[in-house]
Amino acid sequence: MIDSVLVVFEHGKVPPRMQDSPAASTPYEVLGVSPTATEDELRRAYRLLLRQTHPDVGGSAIRFHAVQLAWERVGSPQNRAAYDRRRFGDPEQAVPTDAYAAPSGRGPATKSSLKTRMHGHPGGQARLRYLDLVREWAGRGTVIDDPYAPAFVRSAPKLVRHCLAKALAEEVTAQLVANLGIGFTAWHDIDTGSQTDKLDHIILGPAGLFGILSEDWGAPVQLRRGELIGDELPEEDRPIHQYEAAARSISRALKVRFTALIVVLPDIALDQPVSLPKRGRRPMIIVIPRSRLVGVLREGLAGMERGSFEKVFELRSTLQNGIRFVNT
Repeated sequence: MIDSVLVVFEHGKVPPRMQDSPAASTPYEVLGVSPTATEDELRRAYRLLLRQTHPDVGGSAIRFHAVQLAWERVGSPQNRAAYDRRRFGDPEQAVPTDAYAAPSGRGPATKSSLKTRMHGHPGGQARLRYLDLVREWAGRGTVIDDPYAPAFVRSAPKLVRHCLAKALAEEVTAQLVANLGIGFTAWHDIDTGSQTDKLDHIILGPAGLFGILSEDWGAPVQLRRGELIGDELPEEDRPIHQYEAAARSISRALKVRFTALIVVLPDIALDQPVSLPKRGRRPMIIVIPRSRLVGVLREGLAGMERGSFEKVFELRSTLQNGIRFVNT
């Protein structure tokens, strides 16, 4: 069962850089003010939001806590000055200067022949999208010394930061998958035939065939009426619907059936796994914290029949011959 999985990271852990998600809202965004707001404007915004978000008047406990945390970070002149130094650049900033830098090569390193067979470029399309948005936001002709410098990333709009956060999320998933072992095969950034949709990862192993969506919106989310929602997730977004459609395109094109579709989120975004039951021929969809991923891929799901070696080998050949990757 998902809830009883013991996860062991054999050769690598989630990099520390992911603790500081680029997608997370700044205190100024939480309070709804400009970074140049006066102390009085900050205080008025804080007091108004406290009243609006307090659980006793029907507000959200999560938002109420976020407002309090934002005030702690920028509410006093000393704390605000310290935060702004970290945000806009400081030689003593806690985040490494290469925290968001693109990894070298075109995929996770696989020094041992016993590691997972890896194909494709995890996070490649999301990084290209991030760089395109950076150029659009900065303005044509603007020289950008380092688009991955933490201070620069923090100053970018939410949409831009989310693209980088998604790229990092895909890369961390790939790093975890890379250590599953030789019995697993992984494909990343898979083309679904749509100009807008792709499948982040496909993982094949003894426990079955899994599609994976790697995401990070920088804040907690929850599953409601079959869709993910959250304070940092735009209301018009339908990530589950879009993900399921992308997986269905792959299933039809290659004539394969997914054991389950997995949504992987940072641990801070989700307390416990949640799921949507299997419907007809549609696979089960589960949403899990990142620390549960390795166990689910190795052990499978409760009541699920594990495939034979011959079936896994046949599926691997079908996928290897049929999968196409997005252009990066």
